[in-house]
Amino acid sequence: MKQVTQHNKTGSVQVEQVPLPALKPGFVLVKTRYTLISAGTERTSITQRRASLLARAKSQPDMVLKVLEQVKQYGLITTYRRVMNKLESTAPIGYSVSGTVIAVGGKDVSVKAGDRVACAGATYANHAEYVVVPLHLCAKIPKTVTSEEAAYTTLGAIALQGVRQVEPTLGESVVVIGLGLLGQLTIQLLKASGCIVIGVDLDETTLQLARESGADIAVRRDTGDIKNVIRAATRGLGADAVIITAATPSNDPVELAGELCREKGRVVLVGDVGLNLPRPPYYVKELDFRLSRSLGPGRYDPEYEERGKDYPAGYVRWSENRNMQEFLRLVGTHQVDLQKLTTHRFTVDEAPAAYAMITGSKSKRREHYVGVLLDYGDRESESLDEMPRTVKIATKQDVSASVSVKIGFIGAGNFAQAFLIPNIERSRITSLVGVCNANGLSATNAARTFGFEFATSDPSEVIGNESINTVFIATRHNLHAPLAVEALKAGKSVFVEKPLAMNADQLKEIQKACKSVSTTDRPPILMVGFNRRFAPHVQHAKRFFENAVGPYVIQYRVSAGAVPKTHWTRDPLEGGGRIIGEVCHFIDLMQYLTASQPVKVYAEPVSGGAGASADDDSVIITVKFLDGSVGTISYFANGDAGLPKERVEISSTGRSAVIDNFQRLSLYQNGKKREFKLSTIDKGHREEVRTFLAAVQEGKASPIPFDSLVTTTLATLKVVESLQVGVPVEL
Repeated sequence: MKQVTQHNKTGSVQVEQVPLPALKPGFVLVKTRYTLISAGTERTSITQRRASLLARAKSQPDMVLKVLEQVKQYGLITTYRRVMNKLESTAPIGYSVSGTVIAVGGKDVSVKAGDRVACAGATYANHAEYVVVPLHLCAKIPKTVTSEEAAYTTLGAIALQGVRQVEPTLGESVVVIGLGLLGQLTIQLLKASGCIVIGVDLDETTLQLARESGADIAVRRDTGDIKNVIRAATRGLGADAVIITAATPSNDPVELAGELCREKGRVVLVGDVGLNLPRPPYYVKELDFRLSRSLGPGRYDPEYEERGKDYPAGYVRWSENRNMQEFLRLVGTHQVDLQKLTTHRFTVDEAPAAYAMITGSKSKRREHYVGVLLDYGDRESESLDEMPRTVKIATKQDVSASVSVKIGFIGAGNFAQAFLIPNIERSRITSLVGVCNANGLSATNAARTFGFEFATSDPSEVIGNESINTVFIATRHNLHAPLAVEALKAGKSVFVEKPLAMNADQLKEIQKACKSVSTTDRPPILMVGFNRRFAPHVQHAKRFFENAVGPYVIQYRVSAGAVPKTHWTRDPLEGGGRIIGEVCHFIDLMQYLTASQPVKVYAEPVSGGAGASADDDSVIITVKFLDGSVGTISYFANGDAGLPKERVEISSTGRSAVIDNFQRLSLYQNGKKREFKLSTIDKGHREEVRTFLAAVQEGKASPIPFDSLVTTTLATLKVVESLQVGVPVEL
């Protein structure tokens, strides 16, 4: 399908061919009819990306600090490659769509195939022929509203939320500063609320359009007597409220709003402007300054947007979805007139020309613009089954006859692109065949960056590809086991990121699949991404204790850092929580160091309730092993961010070893201490991948025995059980 994208480094806009996005439960697949270019927001985004790297660094100091931290941890060369890979990729743009539902994910949805809908969301409703959007970011289009009009819904809901923040009453005077598209919509909504509306802008053409949109007065910002105009219009009171819909780094709109408001008036910021509130007018008049968050309550809340948990109307009357519905109703009843706002229409193939128009300097613009639409055509005869899930990528791979490990990758997110794919890419025994990601553009970016032959959004395109004999799986956790089972049954060797399974049923399916393929001539192997056992300092410590005869005492301290409860890793259905998702690493490392099986676990929360309500954000875990060894995991999220994440202390048979964050190793024996330090953190990712690929090539067993993988997974599940029941649990 076609998608409009923007190059992260140059800011150039282009139309790409990318795979169709993948549908998932709670989402809908929509065939796009129109998309609206939000000129102010998208022009700013493009301008920022076209700035020099130095200018970007100055404007985003927090990102610079993150890069410097990455340099400290992983080295200059590795960090440089990651940054350049990001800069050389393309990003989606757009966030307001109208179209027709083609398919729905799940049964409990309020729309069905064939419904016309308006869609919102910067990460979902992009400029593309097909989009996959969460249900709460879709609103049915009334019969009285055209698809062209419905494309305005996102901007309309943003304007409506700004008006709601003002809380206008009949007859109040409201000033709107900034009369672009958002300002024009705001004027119409205020008039529908019975307000006296005064528009302020620098452009005379825009002021004239504001008058046509219903503004009672429209005045140039650079008019010397603007304050007197407002006083006269409000009978000397000053404006009851001001809504700022401008987009400028200047602080002038905020300063002007304070001057124009009456005593105890309201100022609402909807646009993007300088935010240095001048004390005198805001303090002396005791003004109420409010921010309006996009489409309304629910925006940026994953529980609402992605997981479909609605807010009760009795407590949150106007959620973002209800704002979308209300805007469509106002359009359908002709209280909002969008016809006069549409100044330009382009086909999707002409998108670069549309962006050239809105990003050019005023002196170079052909004409004035407000509402700019991209038209995708009716495409009624277009069949979804005919849409390609795969896009071929031009690659410079030089695949020699000696290459025997042919890779398919499912789930190419940040972790995979940072720690897994680069280490595969370095191998001389592999070729990169196909990469799959639910987001078609992400898959295409990964394919171009690393040299895969094709990109797809359908895992079956990778698993069913006859030339691929090895599959890497790095999706969200709930998909690990099902995809691994499919790949094993297809005869592929599998590397699956941790966790292997999220519950006992998934683990049984994995065991069943491995048993079914174990009798073949050259059975595929299964590997889980328990990388820490491959770390250089762990290997050194393992050799240091190779003659140990007594049980081990291992203390593992993990400063995990806080993760919001709304993050997908903590969702019980998608991520499984922090124990399932991460603590499995530490249990595996203990099992490896002791060379013994865990037999009993006990978990106790540091805080956050007990029993079924226990929080896994901070927890103390004790693991008892068959040989008498004992391991303690102190996993907490309430420490300082500057504390190195991991520290492992190991003692047995008169010897001790301390691994500090996989960068420093201290060995203690006979009263003497030896130290070893690496220049960067090395948690074993490179060696883990190298060892696995060599095993596949040579037809050897998995570097981690299957029984060990099962035991670690089972022990992790028992930790969750212990946390819930509050007592030790035996394996």
